[in-house]
Amino acid sequence: MTYLVAAAVLGLWLLYSAVKIVREYQRLVVFRFGRSVGQRGPGIVFLIPFVDRAVWVDLREAFLEIPSQTCITKDNAPINIDFLIYWKVVEPEASVIQVADFAGAARGIATTTLRAVIGDIVLDDVLARREQINHVLRAKLDEVTERWGVKVTAVEIREILPPREVQEAMTRQMSAERNRRAVVTEADGKREAAIKVAEGEKQAAILKAEGDRQAAILRAEGFALALDKIFSVARNVDSKTMTLQYLEALKALGESPATKFVFPMEFTRLLAPLGDLAQKAVEDKGPSG
Repeated sequence: MTYLVAAAVLGLWLLYSAVKIVREYQRLVVFRFGRSVGQRGPGIVFLIPFVDRAVWVDLREAFLEIPSQTCITKDNAPINIDFLIYWKVVEPEASVIQVADFAGAARGIATTTLRAVIGDIVLDDVLARREQINHVLRAKLDEVTERWGVKVTAVEIREILPPREVQEAMTRQMSAERNRRAVVTEADGKREAAIKVAEGEKQAAILKAEGDRQAAILRAEGFALALDKIFSVARNVDSKTMTLQYLEALKALGESPATKFVFPMEFTRLLAPLGDLAQKAVEDKGPSG
């Protein structure tokens, strides 16, 4: 009975060792008597117990966190940078055979590459050209990791910390720049307002001058029409009518409380026809009487 149990346990262990279920995102690198016989999977993989040894490889994309590194820029300014490396295995067999500890090797390559890249860039460009630095780092890391069967898909800088005095200088510079922009904006606003006011005053003056001109033209036209009317009426007025008008004027003067009156010289000439009429009436009356 004991032998049967032991045989069953041994059989289950051999079955477990011989049969592997490999998922879609996994591969098995099989070594037979220490020699690589290639990769296996996905699906069910059969191994020879005591002969084959399998190494599991994950094909999913992973990331490697590089802690903060102190680098010296081209203008000798110390700066702290930390970033992430995104990578994935593209050749499972090479990733097992060519490198023992990819994470450690990649971390070492990343730090040395970072220092080399930052050493060729001045501080201002490091702060302004983050995307370009990411691209250069990815390209340089990919050149090294390619022989390991690993593809670096992306490099992302998370934080760049310049020295404290540099940060304070940057803060002062930003404040001065904001103040300058505020002054320029305020000056532009005042200039625009002055231009608008001047344009408004000019338009108002033009409109006023145009209105005065139109009013003067209308007054002149009205005066001209009145003169034409007077001249047309005066052209049909005879001396008798004018004499009667002067008599009406004398009547109005007589009703006035004034004690002195001024008569134009033409008045005597206008009264001459009245004298002639009166004399004629007297002569006509004489013969008949």
